[in-house]
Amino acid sequence: MEAVVNLYQEMMKHADPRIQNYPLMGSPLLMTSILLSYVYFVLSLGPRLMANRKPFQLRGFMVVYNFSLVALSLYIVYEFLMSGWLSTYTWRCDPVDFSNSPEALRMVRVAWLFLFSKFIELMDTVIFILRKKDGQVTFLHVFHHSVLPWSWWWGVKIAPGGMGSFHAMINSSVHVVMYLYYGLSALGPVAQPYLWWKKHMTAIQLVQFVLVSLHVSQYYFVPACDYQYPVIIHLIWVYGTVFFALFSNFWYQAYTKGKRLPRVLQQNGAPGTARVKAN
Repeated sequence: MEAVVNLYQEMMKHADPRIQNYPLMGSPLLMTSILLSYVYFVLSLGPRLMANRKPFQLRGFMVVYNFSLVALSLYIVYEFLMSGWLSTYTWRCDPVDFSNSPEALRMVRVAWLFLFSKFIELMDTVIFILRKKDGQVTFLHVFHHSVLPWSWWWGVKIAPGGMGSFHAMINSSVHVVMYLYYGLSALGPVAQPYLWWKKHMTAIQLVQFVLVSLHVSQYYFVPACDYQYPVIIHLIWVYGTVFFALFSNFWYQAYTKGKRLPRVLQQNGAPGTARVKAN
């Protein structure tokens, strides 16, 4: 326990003071409590509460929810671009700018907003539970929605910006497309003619993981790479590589072998064949 306390104190020494007063960022206790409550609800309390109840339809809510996340994700991408990626960043080994310049503070804000959006996305699983789609609450889904936001909190707390923010910008770009698809799917049969691009969803996500892994790989091969926090680079690289392998297997099973994947991989609001949502 002493070692854990010492590690916590050491990490908090590196906390960026510019983000101290943002919601959820003062201490890891609140966000950890939220994530633990989420896990308890989706794995235990929620299914028990719904056991003797009819599933909620939630179609109208899902339409609003998904299209709201389209707008939020699009705004996050725009802010990342305007906070450095289209101006002072080189797209190589960009260090975190810890100054109080307008651009650096804008990057802090969008890094926090990206993190906050992940707490909003916990509603994905709540929708599953309320619709009694418990089979869709897979280990991969719950792991992604709980453990990754927890680790992202530390990244934003310590290093909001620099080359470590590239994966957040790309992830938000993919979420624009994903939640657009899910929002259209939630509209029902009227939108089905416009969903011909469904099979390209997996390809888009594979491209995401390739781009993220290649970008952070510069840290290992560029001699002058002066990004300040190697552990963040290592975690991003592992994340991109592992999920590329998982999605490659999905692609192979679904489109190369032609096997129908289990419905438990479906995402909110989308009928028909299965898909994975784990980014």
